[in-house]
Amino acid sequence: MHTATNQSNSPPSASGFPIYQNLTHQVMSSREIAELTGKRHDNVKRTIDTLVSDRVISSPQIEEYPASVGRPGKHYLIGKRDSFVVVAQLSPEFTARLVDRWQELEEQAAPRIPANYAEALQLAADQARENTRLLGVIELQAPKVAAIKRLAAAEGAICITDAAKQLGMPPSKLFDWMLENRWIYRRGGSTLWIAREPRIRSGYLKHKVTALKPDIETGIERAAFQPLVTPKGLIRLAELLQEGK
Repeated sequence: MHTATNQSNSPPSASGFPIYQNLTHQVMSSREIAELTGKRHDNVKRTIDTLVSDRVISSPQIEEYPASVGRPGKHYLIGKRDSFVVVAQLSPEFTARLVDRWQELEEQAAPRIPANYAEALQLAADQARENTRLLGVIELQAPKVAAIKRLAAAEGAICITDAAKQLGMPPSKLFDWMLENRWIYRRGGSTLWIAREPRIRSGYLKHKVTALKPDIETGIERAAFQPLVTPKGLIRLAELLQEGK
Protein backbone atom coordinates (compact mmCIF):
# COMPACT_ATOMS: atom_id res chain seq x y z
CA MET A 1 0.00 0.00 0.00
CA HIS A 2 1.17 3.52 -0.75
CA THR A 3 0.07 7.03 -0.01
CA ALA A 4 -0.33 9.86 -2.48
CA THR A 5 1.47 12.57 -0.46
CA ASN A 6 3.91 12.95 2.44
CA GLN A 7 5.17 9.41 2.17
CA SER A 8 7.33 7.71 4.79
CA ASN A 9 8.77 4.24 4.26
CA SER A 10 7.75 1.30 6.41
CA PRO A 11 8.98 -2.32 6.34
CA PRO A 12 7.79 -4.50 3.43
CA SER A 13 4.52 -6.37 3.92
CA ALA A 14 4.21 -10.14 3.88
CA SER A 15 3.58 -9.97 0.12
CA GLY A 16 6.96 -8.30 -0.42
CA PHE A 17 5.54 -4.92 -1.44
CA PRO A 18 6.50 -1.80 0.53
CA ILE A 19 3.87 -0.13 2.70
CA TYR A 20 3.73 3.65 3.17
CA GLN A 21 1.86 5.52 5.86
CA ASN A 22 -0.12 8.72 5.49
CA LEU A 23 -3.15 10.37 7.00
CA THR A 24 -4.63 11.41 3.64
CA HIS A 25 -5.04 8.99 0.75
CA GLN A 26 -3.98 5.33 0.66
CA VAL A 27 -3.34 3.51 -2.59
CA MET A 28 -2.42 -0.01 -3.74
CA SER A 29 -0.08 -0.82 -6.62
CA SER A 30 -1.14 -2.67 -9.76
CA ARG A 31 1.66 -5.18 -9.07
CA GLU A 32 0.11 -6.10 -5.74
CA ILE A 33 -3.30 -6.46 -7.40
CA ALA A 34 -1.68 -8.82 -9.93
CA GLU A 35 -0.21 -10.90 -7.10
CA LEU A 36 -3.51 -11.05 -5.20
CA THR A 37 -5.47 -12.17 -8.27
CA GLY A 38 -2.82 -14.41 -9.82
CA LYS A 39 -2.88 -12.38 -13.03
CA ARG A 40 0.01 -11.06 -15.11
CA HIS A 41 0.95 -7.49 -14.30
CA ASP A 42 0.66 -6.35 -17.93
CA ASN A 43 -2.90 -7.75 -18.07
CA VAL A 44 -3.80 -5.88 -14.89
CA LYS A 45 -2.44 -2.62 -16.33
CA ARG A 46 -4.35 -3.23 -19.58
CA THR A 47 -7.58 -3.73 -17.63
CA ILE A 48 -6.95 -0.51 -15.70
CA ASP A 49 -6.33 1.37 -18.96
CA THR A 50 -9.61 0.09 -20.38
CA LEU A 51 -11.58 1.07 -17.26
CA VAL A 52 -10.00 4.53 -17.32
CA SER A 53 -10.84 4.89 -21.02
CA ASP A 54 -14.45 3.91 -20.26
CA ARG A 55 -14.47 6.42 -17.37
CA VAL A 56 -15.35 3.71 -14.88
CA ILE A 57 -12.35 4.56 -12.67
CA SER A 58 -10.14 7.62 -12.38
CA SER A 59 -6.75 7.86 -14.09
CA PRO A 60 -4.12 6.34 -11.74
CA GLN A 61 -0.77 7.74 -10.68
CA ILE A 62 2.18 6.10 -12.46
CA GLU A 63 5.27 5.29 -10.41
CA GLU A 64 8.61 3.51 -10.81
CA TYR A 65 8.64 0.41 -8.60
CA PRO A 66 11.81 -0.67 -6.77
CA ALA A 67 14.04 -3.51 -7.94
CA SER A 68 13.37 -5.26 -4.61
CA VAL A 69 9.95 -6.38 -5.92
CA GLY A 70 11.14 -7.52 -9.36
CA ARG A 71 12.66 -6.07 -12.49
CA PRO A 72 12.54 -2.24 -12.43
CA GLY A 73 9.53 -0.85 -14.26
CA LYS A 74 6.37 1.15 -13.82
CA HIS A 75 3.18 0.33 -11.99
CA TYR A 76 -0.11 2.10 -11.28
CA LEU A 77 -1.24 3.33 -7.87
CA ILE A 78 -4.93 2.61 -7.41
CA GLY A 79 -7.28 3.96 -4.74
CA LYS A 80 -9.38 1.67 -2.59
CA ARG A 81 -12.67 2.12 -4.46
CA ASP A 82 -11.07 1.71 -7.91
CA SER A 83 -9.11 -1.36 -6.79
CA PHE A 84 -12.39 -3.17 -6.06
CA VAL A 85 -13.64 -2.30 -9.54
CA VAL A 86 -10.41 -3.57 -11.14
CA VAL A 87 -10.42 -6.86 -9.22
CA ALA A 88 -14.12 -7.41 -9.93
CA GLN A 89 -13.30 -7.02 -13.62
CA LEU A 90 -10.30 -9.37 -13.46
CA SER A 91 -11.48 -12.09 -11.09
CA PRO A 92 -14.74 -11.64 -9.13
CA GLU A 93 -13.85 -14.62 -6.93
CA PHE A 94 -10.84 -12.73 -5.55
CA THR A 95 -12.82 -9.74 -4.27
CA ALA A 96 -12.99 -11.23 -0.74
CA ARG A 97 -9.20 -11.66 -0.75
CA LEU A 98 -8.83 -8.01 -1.72
CA VAL A 99 -11.09 -6.95 1.14
CA ASP A 100 -8.93 -8.94 3.56
CA ARG A 101 -5.75 -7.42 2.13
CA TRP A 102 -7.04 -3.85 2.48
CA GLN A 103 -7.99 -4.53 6.08
CA GLU A 104 -4.50 -5.93 6.75
CA LEU A 105 -2.80 -2.91 5.14
CA GLU A 106 -4.94 -0.40 6.99
CA GLU A 107 -4.17 -2.10 10.30
CA GLN A 108 -0.43 -2.00 9.50
CA ALA A 109 -0.66 1.68 8.56
CA ALA A 110 -2.49 2.62 11.76
CA PRO A 111 -0.43 4.54 14.35
CA ARG A 112 1.31 2.19 16.78
CA ILE A 113 0.30 2.74 20.41
CA PRO A 114 2.64 1.19 23.02
CA ALA A 115 0.89 -1.27 25.31
CA ASN A 116 3.31 -0.79 28.19
CA TYR A 117 6.40 1.11 29.34
CA ALA A 118 8.83 -1.38 27.74
CA GLU A 119 7.14 -1.03 24.35
CA ALA A 120 7.20 2.76 24.70
CA LEU A 121 10.96 2.65 25.30
CA GLN A 122 11.45 0.35 22.30
CA LEU A 123 9.35 2.63 20.10
CA ALA A 124 11.42 5.63 21.20
CA ALA A 125 14.65 3.76 20.41
CA ASP A 126 13.33 2.78 16.96
CA GLN A 127 12.39 6.38 16.28
CA ALA A 128 15.84 7.58 17.35
CA ARG A 129 17.49 5.14 14.94
CA GLU A 130 15.21 6.30 12.12
CA ASN A 131 16.04 9.94 12.89
CA THR A 132 19.75 9.11 12.73
CA ARG A 133 19.27 7.39 9.37
CA LEU A 134 17.38 10.40 7.98
CA LEU A 135 20.11 12.75 9.18
CA GLY A 136 22.61 10.61 7.28
CA VAL A 137 20.50 10.91 4.13
CA ILE A 138 20.36 14.68 4.55
CA GLU A 139 24.15 14.86 4.91
CA LEU A 140 24.63 12.78 1.75
CA GLN A 141 22.27 15.08 -0.18
CA ALA A 142 23.86 18.26 1.15
CA PRO A 143 26.32 18.70 -1.77
CA LYS A 144 23.53 18.46 -4.34
CA VAL A 145 21.29 20.83 -2.38
CA ALA A 146 24.14 23.32 -2.05
CA ALA A 147 24.86 23.04 -5.77
CA ILE A 148 21.24 23.70 -6.71
CA LYS A 149 21.07 26.75 -4.45
CA ARG A 150 24.34 28.09 -5.83
CA LEU A 151 23.19 27.65 -9.40
CA ALA A 152 19.68 29.00 -8.96
CA ALA A 153 20.66 32.28 -10.61
CA ALA A 154 22.46 30.67 -13.55
CA GLU A 155 20.46 30.60 -16.78
CA GLY A 156 21.55 28.99 -20.05
CA ALA A 157 25.04 27.86 -21.04
CA ILE A 158 27.94 30.03 -19.85
CA CYS A 159 31.66 30.20 -20.52
CA ILE A 160 34.10 28.39 -18.25
CA THR A 161 35.30 31.64 -16.67
CA ASP A 162 31.72 32.56 -15.67
CA ALA A 163 31.16 28.98 -14.50
CA ALA A 164 34.13 29.35 -12.16
CA LYS A 165 32.56 32.50 -10.69
CA GLN A 166 29.30 30.61 -10.09
CA LEU A 167 31.25 27.81 -8.42
CA GLY A 168 33.22 30.23 -6.24
CA MET A 169 36.70 29.31 -7.49
CA PRO A 170 39.45 30.91 -9.62
CA PRO A 171 38.96 30.31 -13.37
CA SER A 172 42.50 28.93 -13.71
CA LYS A 173 41.75 26.18 -11.18
CA LEU A 174 38.54 25.21 -12.96
CA PHE A 175 40.35 25.06 -16.33
CA ASP A 176 43.05 22.86 -14.74
CA TRP A 177 40.43 20.58 -13.14
CA MET A 178 38.44 20.22 -16.37
CA LEU A 179 41.62 19.44 -18.32
CA GLU A 180 42.80 16.87 -15.77
CA ASN A 181 39.37 15.22 -15.58
CA ARG A 182 38.94 15.08 -19.36
CA TRP A 183 36.21 17.66 -19.84
CA ILE A 184 38.24 19.86 -22.21
CA TYR A 185 41.47 19.66 -24.23
CA ARG A 186 43.64 21.57 -26.72
CA ARG A 187 44.79 20.44 -30.14
CA GLY A 188 48.54 20.45 -30.68
CA GLY A 189 49.89 23.94 -31.12
CA SER A 190 46.54 25.63 -30.48
CA THR A 191 45.68 27.91 -27.59
CA LEU A 192 41.94 27.29 -27.92
CA TRP A 193 40.03 24.94 -25.64
CA ILE A 194 37.72 22.26 -27.06
CA ALA A 195 34.99 20.34 -25.21
CA ARG A 196 35.40 16.57 -25.22
CA GLU A 197 32.69 14.70 -27.10
CA PRO A 198 31.53 12.49 -24.15
CA ARG A 199 30.82 15.65 -22.09
CA ILE A 200 28.82 17.10 -24.97
CA ARG A 201 26.79 13.89 -25.33
CA SER A 202 26.14 13.92 -21.57
CA GLY A 203 24.68 17.43 -21.87
CA TYR A 204 27.35 18.94 -19.60
CA LEU A 205 29.10 21.05 -22.26
CA LYS A 206 28.23 22.56 -25.62
CA HIS A 207 30.13 24.47 -28.29
CA LYS A 208 29.64 28.05 -29.38
CA VAL A 209 30.98 28.51 -32.89
CA THR A 210 32.93 31.75 -33.35
CA ALA A 211 34.37 32.97 -36.68
CA LEU A 212 38.00 34.08 -36.78
CA LYS A 213 39.80 36.32 -39.28
CA PRO A 214 40.38 34.94 -42.79
CA ASP A 215 43.52 32.85 -43.21
CA ILE A 216 46.40 34.99 -44.53
CA GLU A 217 47.43 32.45 -47.17
CA THR A 218 44.10 30.99 -48.30
CA GLY A 219 41.73 33.82 -47.46
CA ILE A 220 39.31 31.25 -46.06
CA GLU A 221 37.55 32.27 -42.86
CA ARG A 222 38.36 29.83 -40.09
CA ALA A 223 35.89 28.82 -37.39
CA ALA A 224 36.71 28.22 -33.75
CA PHE A 225 34.73 26.56 -30.97
CA GLN A 226 34.30 27.98 -27.49
CA PRO A 227 33.23 25.39 -24.87
CA LEU A 228 30.24 26.47 -22.78
CA VAL A 229 29.01 24.87 -19.56
CA THR A 230 25.30 24.01 -19.52
CA PRO A 231 23.14 24.29 -16.35
CA LYS A 232 23.26 20.48 -16.12
CA GLY A 233 27.04 20.57 -16.41
CA LEU A 234 27.30 23.32 -13.81
CA ILE A 235 25.36 21.24 -11.29
CA ARG A 236 27.51 18.19 -12.05
CA LEU A 237 30.71 20.24 -11.61
CA ALA A 238 29.46 21.58 -8.28
CA GLU A 239 28.75 18.03 -7.07
CA LEU A 240 32.13 16.67 -8.17
CA LEU A 241 34.06 19.59 -6.74
CA GLN A 242 32.18 19.34 -3.45
CA GLU A 243 32.88 15.60 -3.25
CA GLY A 244 36.58 16.26 -3.91
CA LYS A 245 36.97 18.63 -0.97
